[in-house]
Amino acid sequence: MKKLLRKAIKPFLPTYEVVCTNYHVIPGLPINGNQSKHKFEKGASEAARRFYVQVVNSDITKTMAPMEVHLKKRGRVIEKSEFGPVKELKKFKIVYKG
Repeated sequence: MKKLLRKAIKPFLPTYEVVCTNYHVIPGLPINGNQSKHKFEKGASEAARRFYVQVVNSDITKTMAPMEVHLKKRGRVIEKSEFGPVKELKKFKIVYKG
């Protein structure tokens, strides 16, 4: 009975995704912004939040180039983390790849 109820509710649950944007700065060239999106199935809020926390707390993330991590629910940002001078970089022209 519980499985039947879960199957009936699942199409109405929100989708989640984690978007990581790395900024690469080379003097004299436009700033490159590489985005990687990690999508989760409907209703997978716990898995998405665990992945987001894992990325934010990683030592590699903190030592990389300026980076921005967003946790999105139904396309809206619910949590956001920035590493490095991201606000200053957004003032310049950015070429997004990926």
